[in-house]
Amino acid sequence: MKNIGFIGGGAMGEAILAGLIRRGVEPETLLVSDLSHERLECLKNKLGVKTTVDNKDVVRHGEVIILAVKPQNIMDALKTFASVLTPDKLLISIAAGISTSFIEEVVPLGCKVIRVMPNTPALINAGTTVLAGGKFVTQEDLAVAEEIFKAVGSVTILPEKMLNAVTGLSGSGPAYVYVVIEALADGGVLAGLPRDVALKLAVETVQGAARMVQETRLHPGQLKDMVTSPGGTAITGLAQMEKAGLRGIIMETVLAATSRSQELLKK
Repeated sequence: MKNIGFIGGGAMGEAILAGLIRRGVEPETLLVSDLSHERLECLKNKLGVKTTVDNKDVVRHGEVIILAVKPQNIMDALKTFASVLTPDKLLISIAAGISTSFIEEVVPLGCKVIRVMPNTPALINAGTTVLAGGKFVTQEDLAVAEEIFKAVGSVTILPEKMLNAVTGLSGSGPAYVYVVIEALADGGVLAGLPRDVALKLAVETVQGAARMVQETRLHPGQLKDMVTSPGGTAITGLAQMEKAGLRGIIMETVLAATSRSQELLKK
């Protein structure tokens, strides 16, 4: 594995750092910068990585640089190190909604940029990450990025035109699932279950259903039909969901988040 630098040491940056170390990357090959001295001290003590407050140090150190900052901070961050970035380096951005072409306009000509959309289950090594390469990126560069993000879960490579939709679905999706889990648990409490039991059953039900889709490879509709018997409880519950328009609400939720991802670049 190449020397890797991190600009931004927030929750996602820490998740990737921890995943790489779990896979055998030596902590001393990892250099992290952050605006917060307290955050850097925490990462140094917790993971044993090297730290700095100078983004240029990170770029000089790393053959791969992971830009782990919020979309609204991306321009300020790029300006701090663009002058020392060279085309032999690989720059990986996890900022939602920020295109590779936007970054390529700021950094020197020919620099290799990969856009990545991870999600928060990366914090427990169960992330879903999608990669898209910029104008100057090679298949070898994508393979390097894929190997890095496999440290925190599964990886898919797609054309960049799909990344905003990815952000709306898998990037933001954990939040939607948390709401569903909370609602299922609330329903259980409404029906008379103790709160702790209702939450346990809701979590395990969602986990089990997701595994059924993943492991059987059956269409979700087929699996739904396996649960629903004529005049039974499941079909009665599903009828209520359809009456409330839940399916359409979820679809519109993904579209709204996708549109917001597109707006982030304009701002």
